[in-house]
Amino acid sequence: MIIDFHTHIFPETIRKNREKFFTGEPAFKLLYNSEKSKLAGADDIVSVMSEEGVDISIVFGFPWKNPDTARMHNDYIIASVGKYPEQLKGFCCVDPSWHGAADEVERCLEAGLSGVGELAFYNSGIDQDTIENLEPLMALCLEKEVPILIHTNEPVGHQYFPDNNLVLAHWGGGIFFYMHLKKEVKNTLKNVYYDTAASPFLYNTKIYRSALLLAGKDKILFGSDYPLLKPSRYFQEIEKEGLPEDDRAKLLGENAANLLGILDRENNK
Repeated sequence: MIIDFHTHIFPETIRKNREKFFTGEPAFKLLYNSEKSKLAGADDIVSVMSEEGVDISIVFGFPWKNPDTARMHNDYIIASVGKYPEQLKGFCCVDPSWHGAADEVERCLEAGLSGVGELAFYNSGIDQDTIENLEPLMALCLEKEVPILIHTNEPVGHQYFPDNNLVLAHWGGGIFFYMHLKKEVKNTLKNVYYDTAASPFLYNTKIYRSALLLAGKDKILFGSDYPLLKPSRYFQEIEKEGLPEDDRAKLLGENAANLLGILDRENNK
């Protein structure tokens, strides 16, 4: 089973009129101002999955500052999962600084979504205010036993809610290196996973072998960051690196299936 843990899809109204959503959304404008920055929909990703041999994709939207835009986008994720229940699992996305952000997360989880993300803090970084804003979301996700995926280019430390299952995108900025410290960090990162999103742009292929060794074979999740890149780009790199078959199986799907309880649900059918 191959599971792509990191993909983005957008509703048609945003795909066809992206410039209308730039106002008050500097991060969205920065990332998608160019028409070369692709915006994909649910039908697009399911088609690519069929071509590339991906069984399940985790889809999410964008951490909009405007709560109404975020709710509309989350509704699209919910509808997409409903349309393609075998191929897609959805995460909801919010800006934790909103009043009522946890309520939106709870609404989405009750509607059948499987986690929260990709949360990002492009302007503030992960400062003390961000930590405080995250607390009710983390408490809810801990209660519901669902993972949270966080965009990581920012420093990560002991404040990162060690009891929650966290997925740090883009290899977690290499934080798994600190697993070799003897004190504190290893326990802090015990429930942290790392996805491979954008890896071909950021690292050479040795990152796969290094991460499996340092972070642990059960903690790496394949994520393509589609439509930024197609899954086959990663498959080629993984093949080039010559990973053992059992390591490849864990990285490409088994770890994600265990984290989301997919195998448990399949076995209980």
